Amino acid sequence: MALKIRLARGGSKKRPYYHIVLADARSPRDGRFLENLGSWNPMLAKDNDARITLNNDRIKHWLEQGAQPTDRVLRFLNEAGLAKRDAKNNPEKAKPGKKAQERAAEKAQKAADAAEAAASAE
Repeated sequence: MALKIRLARGGSKKRPYYHIVLADARSPRDGRFLENLGSWNPMLAKDNDARITLNNDRIKHWLEQGAQPTDRVLRFLNEAGLAKRDAKNNPEKAKPGKKAQERAAEKAQKAADAAEAAASAE
Protein backbone atom coordinates (compact mmCIF):
# COMPACT_ATOMS: atom_id res chain seq x y z
CA MET A 1 0.00 0.00 0.00
CA ALA A 2 1.46 3.37 -1.08
CA LEU A 3 1.26 5.87 1.75
CA LYS A 4 1.25 9.64 1.36
CA ILE A 5 1.69 12.38 3.91
CA ARG A 6 -0.61 15.05 2.52
CA LEU A 7 -3.09 17.81 3.29
CA ALA A 8 -6.80 17.25 3.97
CA ARG A 9 -8.86 20.43 3.71
CA GLY A 10 -11.17 21.54 6.45
CA GLY A 11 -12.67 24.85 7.43
CA SER A 12 -15.46 26.76 5.80
CA LYS A 13 -15.72 28.56 2.49
CA LYS A 14 -12.84 31.05 2.03
CA ARG A 15 -11.47 30.12 5.49
CA PRO A 16 -9.21 27.13 4.79
CA TYR A 17 -7.71 24.93 7.46
CA TYR A 18 -5.69 21.84 6.62
CA HIS A 19 -4.89 18.67 8.53
CA ILE A 20 -1.61 16.97 7.69
CA VAL A 21 -2.57 13.31 7.43
CA LEU A 22 -1.16 9.95 6.48
CA ALA A 23 -3.41 8.36 3.87
CA ASP A 24 -3.46 5.67 1.23
CA ALA A 25 -2.47 7.31 -2.07
CA ARG A 26 -5.70 6.02 -3.67
CA SER A 27 -8.09 7.59 -1.16
CA PRO A 28 -9.65 11.00 -1.91
CA ARG A 29 -8.17 14.25 -0.59
CA ASP A 30 -10.62 14.71 2.27
CA GLY A 31 -11.47 11.02 2.57
CA ARG A 32 -10.24 8.22 4.76
CA PHE A 33 -6.83 8.57 6.40
CA LEU A 34 -4.75 6.43 8.74
CA GLU A 35 -3.35 9.03 11.12
CA ASN A 36 -3.48 12.75 11.79
CA LEU A 37 0.10 14.11 11.87
CA GLY A 38 -0.44 17.84 12.30
CA SER A 39 -2.20 20.89 10.94
CA TRP A 40 -1.66 24.00 8.85
CA ASN A 41 -3.69 27.19 9.21
CA PRO A 42 -2.85 29.47 6.25
CA MET A 43 -5.06 32.23 7.68
CA LEU A 44 -2.52 32.94 10.44
CA ALA A 45 0.50 35.19 9.93
CA LYS A 46 3.63 33.51 8.58
CA ASP A 47 5.61 34.27 11.73
CA ASN A 48 2.94 32.78 14.03
CA ASP A 49 4.09 29.55 15.73
CA ALA A 50 0.58 28.05 15.62
CA ARG A 51 0.45 28.29 11.81
CA ILE A 52 2.03 24.86 11.36
CA THR A 53 1.92 22.11 14.00
CA LEU A 54 3.66 18.80 13.37
CA ASN A 55 3.87 15.55 15.31
CA ASN A 56 7.61 15.09 14.66
CA ASP A 57 7.95 11.60 16.18
CA ARG A 58 5.14 10.08 14.12
CA ILE A 59 6.25 11.84 10.94
CA LYS A 60 9.78 10.46 11.35
CA HIS A 61 8.32 6.99 11.95
CA TRP A 62 6.20 7.08 8.78
CA LEU A 63 9.01 8.52 6.66
CA GLU A 64 11.18 5.58 7.79
CA GLN A 65 8.35 3.24 6.76
CA GLY A 66 8.43 4.69 3.24
CA ALA A 67 5.59 7.24 3.27
CA GLN A 68 6.00 9.91 0.58
CA PRO A 69 5.17 13.54 1.46
CA THR A 70 3.53 15.75 -1.15
CA ASP A 71 5.42 18.83 -2.32
CA ARG A 72 3.63 21.26 0.01
CA VAL A 73 4.08 18.98 3.04
CA LEU A 74 7.72 18.45 2.08
CA ARG A 75 8.19 22.23 2.32
CA PHE A 76 6.88 22.13 5.90
CA LEU A 77 9.10 19.17 6.77
CA ASN A 78 12.12 20.93 5.27
CA GLU A 79 11.48 23.98 7.47
CA ALA A 80 11.18 21.71 10.52
CA GLY A 81 14.39 19.84 9.58
CA LEU A 82 12.63 16.47 9.17
CA ALA A 83 13.26 16.02 5.43
CA LYS A 84 15.33 17.58 2.65
CA ARG A 85 13.66 19.37 -0.25
CA ASP A 86 15.80 20.44 -3.18
CA ALA A 87 15.03 23.86 -4.62
CA LYS A 88 13.25 23.67 -7.96
CA ASN A 89 14.12 25.78 -10.99
CA ASN A 90 11.84 26.26 -13.98
CA PRO A 91 13.22 28.98 -16.27
CA GLU A 92 10.42 28.33 -18.81
CA LYS A 93 7.74 29.38 -16.32
CA ALA A 94 8.36 33.12 -16.71
CA LYS A 95 8.17 33.07 -20.50
CA PRO A 96 4.91 34.15 -22.14
CA GLY A 97 2.75 31.53 -23.84
CA LYS A 98 2.74 30.76 -27.55
CA LYS A 99 -0.20 33.04 -28.38
CA ALA A 100 1.25 35.95 -26.39
CA GLN A 101 4.54 35.59 -28.26
CA GLU A 102 2.66 35.62 -31.58
CA ARG A 103 0.76 38.79 -30.56
CA ALA A 104 4.00 40.50 -29.50
CA ALA A 105 5.67 39.60 -32.81
CA GLU A 106 2.63 40.87 -34.75
CA LYS A 107 2.63 44.14 -32.78
CA ALA A 108 6.37 44.61 -33.39
CA GLN A 109 5.85 43.94 -37.13
CA LYS A 110 3.06 46.55 -37.30
CA ALA A 111 5.26 49.09 -35.50
CA ALA A 112 8.13 48.39 -37.90
CA ASP A 113 5.78 48.75 -40.92
CA ALA A 114 4.41 52.05 -39.57
CA ALA A 115 7.95 53.38 -38.99
CA GLU A 116 8.96 52.33 -42.50
CA ALA A 117 5.89 54.01 -44.01
CA ALA A 118 6.59 57.23 -42.08
CA ALA A 119 10.24 57.22 -43.24
CA SER A 120 9.31 56.67 -46.90
CA ALA A 121 6.65 59.43 -46.81
CA GLU A 122 9.26 62.06 -45.89
